[in-house]
Amino acid sequence: MNIQEILDILPHRYPFLLVDRILEVEPGKRIVGVKNVTMNEPFFVGHFPGFPIMPGVLLIEAMAQVGGILAICSGQEKTGCIPYFMGIDRARFRHPAGPGDTLVISLTTRNVRGSSWKMEGEIHVGEKRICEAEIMAMIRPAPPKQTKKDVSPEENA
Repeated sequence: MNIQEILDILPHRYPFLLVDRILEVEPGKRIVGVKNVTMNEPFFVGHFPGFPIMPGVLLIEAMAQVGGILAICSGQEKTGCIPYFMGIDRARFRHPAGPGDTLVISLTTRNVRGSSWKMEGEIHVGEKRICEAEIMAMIRPAPPKQTKKDVSPEENA
């Protein structure tokens, strides 16, 4: 799955889209995605100057985005749905990720109940497992898109 197909599934956009490619999808079972970490990532400006490492929360977010793609690709309706992050258990960070790293993000389905998914995930850089977690997500219909005229003057202030 290329970036255009990912953009058709996920609502995320730069700078918060943290998936570049999907290598494998076994609907309902497992997925493998890739995030190429570059020095141009906006979070490196402050995390940390002179020693850039990808924040752990963004590693988990990348994992959640790949898991969201799995859940959406496994359903009947592949468009018009949004994955919502519900929870995280047993997150562990083993090694830092930084510029030049290619994150290989793998998730396996543990349980599905209706629109709720529980998945086990790992992120590897080469042979090193750098992160692991259990994540929960829920798939819901996307809300209608707001236009400028839909937003009240108080919301624009």
